[in-house]
Amino acid sequence: MKRILAPIFGRRSRQGLGYLLRVTPIDVLSGLLLLVGGVVGTILSLTPIGAWLLAAVLRGAAALGAGRRELAARTFGDRVPEPARLVVEGRGFFGWRRAVLSDPVGWRALAYALIKPPVAVLSVVLTCGFYLYGLVSLVYLPFHEGEFGTEAYAVMVTSVILLLLGPWMVRSVLAVERLLIRGLLGPSRASQRISDLRDSRDRAVKDADITLRRLERDLHDGAQARLIGVGMHLAMVRELVTAQASPEHVVAAVDTAQATLATAVAELRDLVRGIHPPVLDNGLEAALATVTAGSAVPVTVETDLPGRPPPALESIAYFTVCELLTNAGRHSGARNATVRVGLRDGVLNLRVHDDGRGGAHQRAGGGLAGLTERVGVVDGRLTIDSPPGGPTTVTVDIPCPMPVQRR
Repeated sequence: MKRILAPIFGRRSRQGLGYLLRVTPIDVLSGLLLLVGGVVGTILSLTPIGAWLLAAVLRGAAALGAGRRELAARTFGDRVPEPARLVVEGRGFFGWRRAVLSDPVGWRALAYALIKPPVAVLSVVLTCGFYLYGLVSLVYLPFHEGEFGTEAYAVMVTSVILLLLGPWMVRSVLAVERLLIRGLLGPSRASQRISDLRDSRDRAVKDADITLRRLERDLHDGAQARLIGVGMHLAMVRELVTAQASPEHVVAAVDTAQATLATAVAELRDLVRGIHPPVLDNGLEAALATVTAGSAVPVTVETDLPGRPPPALESIAYFTVCELLTNAGRHSGARNATVRVGLRDGVLNLRVHDDGRGGAHQRAGGGLAGLTERVGVVDGRLTIDSPPGGPTTVTVDIPCPMPVQRR
């Protein structure tokens, strides 16, 4: 019996019913006030008062929407991002009014406030009707006068069925509520796109700043120091020649300068290779063949590239595969790996699979998090499928809308 009653009066059901009973009066009252304010503001739109009243109504609807998003997040843990405002407020009161009236966020919140009252009332009637009818009928049956016949059995069965369907009705009603919140109070496609582009821009700027600082540090601590050392050795050679030192001392100083210069050149090549690997000049297929040939894990490469992606995307794909194969050889204990690269329908797809121990996941500051940020700069997406025990499959999809041609 306890097992049967648990889902009917469980925490989720009580939480959902409490949410509906709490927000319905607010929805009805706020919807009525905003409707009256909107109608009056529209009627007075030919006067300055009408525009200010409509702006106040839209701001009130936006504030109501923000409160509803927060309440839904606390109740269900379903956090809906705040929509980005598409219109920047100008200076002064008139700039504020113009921005409020032009921003679709307020209008969508107003639509939610006007749609919600009938939906809220219907939701409460349906959910509470299931519970109340079922409970009242079951309580009434023991006091039923007369013979406990077919009609009483039918009422009892109906009551039990309604009670069992009560949690399902609550979940269905709350699913509609979530759809309304996400559709009207969450970010629209346009605002979400703007937010994504802003995040991509910030990541690109951050990545460029980190790269420049790394290059500056490497040049200062590496190649620059080596070249200064070459200059010092050449000055020493000049002093030895001037002092007519033995040829052995002069040759030793020249050899030292030459070795230092060779080291500086090697470090500069490494820096250039980190910016743009020369092997990419021959295409992504050739670059991946070079990477897999030097991999610690045996790798099979499969490519389906009808043409060459843009150089920037080739570079991202190259470094992504390098990082994933390095992780497979260093952390997973894999014995074999497979790299598949394809280009179809305007999407460059990378798939790196290994038979290692699995358990790969993103962590702050880790290599996979860095790859996700690098791919996100070009609106790409990185997906990890790595259950404990393996295998691990990392899939990267990068939009490649440009027509690709063989070069």
